[in-house]
Amino acid sequence: MDPRAVSDIIEIQQLLATYVYAIDAKDFDTLDRVFTPDATFDYSVTGGEIGDYATIKPWLAKALAPFPVTQHLIGLPLIRVDGDRATSRTMLFNPMQLAQPGGDHLFFVGATYVDDLVRTPDGWRITRRAEADPWVKDPPQNFTPEKAG
Repeated sequence: MDPRAVSDIIEIQQLLATYVYAIDAKDFDTLDRVFTPDATFDYSVTGGEIGDYATIKPWLAKALAPFPVTQHLIGLPLIRVDGDRATSRTMLFNPMQLAQPGGDHLFFVGATYVDDLVRTPDGWRITRRAEADPWVKDPPQNFTPEKAG
């Protein structure tokens, strides 16, 4: 593997890590350094939204507000670089704690992030993200995910 490809893969791995740490810290402005302004999203398989970055960024803040604790644990991504474009598939294991009257509820979500990336003057950015292959263990009863808008 040539040195530029290795450098690209490491930079993309760091970008993916930046995303999960920002999400768990609820530092949504950091996402501006992860996604292109015209990025598109499809979180529908896990009960989330489909939309562009301007819609999804505030939705993430709203959707994650009921969860005082989340931990988005990602596996080693499968990254394919082709010049200034790349794709990645990254497995996710996500313990989540939902604040509820009478006691918090801990449950687990798994999925795969499927991303398209582009090299920008500021480094690699995700331009399209979808979730695939979801599963949930011990989902909370009577909980409706937040919708955009």
